[in-house]
Amino acid sequence: MTQAIHVHGSQDRTGVLLTNLGTPDAPDTQAVRRYLAEFLSDTRVIELSPWLWQPILHGIILRTRPRKSAAAYRRIWTDAGSPLLSISKQQAGRIDAALTRLLPDDAIVTALGMRYGTPSITSALAFLRAAGVRRLLVFPLYPQYSAATTGSTFDAVADALGNWRWVPELRFINHYHDDSAYVDALAESVRRHQAQHGAPDRLLISFHGLPRHYFLAGDPYFCHCQKTARLLAERLGLHTDQYAVSFQSRFGPREWLQPYTDKLLLQWAKGGIENVQVICPGFSADCLETLEEINMLNREQFLEHGGRQFSYIPALNDSPAHVEALTGIIGRHLSGWDHPANAGQLEATSRRAGEMGASPQDS
Repeated sequence: MTQAIHVHGSQDRTGVLLTNLGTPDAPDTQAVRRYLAEFLSDTRVIELSPWLWQPILHGIILRTRPRKSAAAYRRIWTDAGSPLLSISKQQAGRIDAALTRLLPDDAIVTALGMRYGTPSITSALAFLRAAGVRRLLVFPLYPQYSAATTGSTFDAVADALGNWRWVPELRFINHYHDDSAYVDALAESVRRHQAQHGAPDRLLISFHGLPRHYFLAGDPYFCHCQKTARLLAERLGLHTDQYAVSFQSRFGPREWLQPYTDKLLLQWAKGGIENVQVICPGFSADCLETLEEINMLNREQFLEHGGRQFSYIPALNDSPAHVEALTGIIGRHLSGWDHPANAGQLEATSRRAGEMGASPQDS
């Protein structure tokens, strides 16, 4: 079992682990294959027996899909690399700065870990352990809970902590789909976008899809999405004929949550809906599914079949309102934990340990 040196009289710190899905290291076939192999091997994501699924994954999917996905990633890749990773780093930096103002004296430390790819959750936790973290708050940046995202993150954290001798106090945020500040930030992003582009005929609120049988098995994701959309529509004063909810990014032959985003947009275009704006509240940072799937593929389809104006409303990313909302959520979940010891208390702890025969550093 992995051990770390314990320094008597050192400050016990609070750690905040921010997580998101992850991304390939590069927009090439080899890097995408590694990423997809890890992602699609997660039994939370693909709820099939590994004995059945792994031959399909390695024998078919990983031989064909990585090349196509790599081409899609190249369409959105930037000089800073993957948009999801670069935006997540910006979010983490801004949240860390905000939290430092809440808990002074170097009492809090923030780290970013991706569920798949790099930086990994294991490496982020190792960084927090080295920083002296004894209280840990895990915050997956998925507003709506699903076992395939938030639940899988819990699994990864639990697996990593299984190698720690001294396990920290642990708290876990598993959703914020109806948080008032989060919904306000969404509404403000829509208003700001429409101040520049005008109001559309319809606002489409698109969430990442999920196999329908996951919902039937008890996953609350569909309900969380519906509530987020309803609260957003209420903030904007929209009637039911002015917006719709849909689900994107389906994979495989099984039925997923409906209506499907691409099919609904096609129906609207052919039915005379000329001006559409799309927002994706389930994504805390822009990524392949928003930048390429929505703002490129779905845009092209809508305009090719009769639509005249298509506008994507960016994710909240590292906007001040978003950072403030996330920091507020973190602050509430940190409440009630002991305050850090002062210098005098730490010195007394070290002195008493020495009187009992301990060296300055004991494992």
